[in-house]
Amino acid sequence: MRIDSRKNNEIRELKITNNYLMSAEGSVLIEMGNTKVICTASVEESTAKHLKGTGQGWITAEYGMLPRSTATRKTRDASRGKIDGRSMEIQRLIGRSLRSVVDMKKLGERTIWIDCDVIQADGGTRTASITGAFVAMIEAMKWMKEQGMINEIPVTGFVSAISVGIVEEESMLDLCYQEDSRAQVDMNVVMTDKGEYIEVQGTGEESPFTAADLTELLALAAEGCRQLNQAQKAITGDI
Repeated sequence: MRIDSRKNNEIRELKITNNYLMSAEGSVLIEMGNTKVICTASVEESTAKHLKGTGQGWITAEYGMLPRSTATRKTRDASRGKIDGRSMEIQRLIGRSLRSVVDMKKLGERTIWIDCDVIQADGGTRTASITGAFVAMIEAMKWMKEQGMINEIPVTGFVSAISVGIVEEESMLDLCYQEDSRAQVDMNVVMTDKGEYIEVQGTGEESPFTAADLTELLALAAEGCRQLNQAQKAITGDI
């Protein structure tokens, strides 16, 4: 039995609260178990420097953990004067994941800024950020359409992400922190609602893993992402 009494193929309790903040064009609070992330999407009337004059837009992300999102206080990036390597890696992953399903030409020369702020961390913060950020992005695009900036929602599919791993020789879906910290194999999977892979990050933390292990973990991830896509679609509606 797992720490929170889930079966190995069950995701944590999921809750996505839409329109969480009053100012942002798109915003959600996503809760997966005890992990909580505020995701916002802000529209800027200019594109990235390397795309100026091309008619194409851009989507980029920033990610951070609030000082007491963890058991001990985490120093703010501003206090250190630089972004730590982990945060940089995660925000690049979020940006890549969202851009992979957006037609940048239909977006026009605009930027959608995604901000993911972890207010409570219990494992899976990067995957929760991607899942929540997609919903926030869609809400921002709906706002853009209402304002006449775009003619349609320029996405080709839904994006969600989930963690999987091998803990004490058992394959598990959606690891909490205590499970993740003991995992022999740790993996994050980003997928579309069509079953396509955007990114697979897998590491043998304590030992190598086999092709059979990989197949089993990917099957678990696909089922988890399917459930996440259902929750996303329930909020965003037909796009």
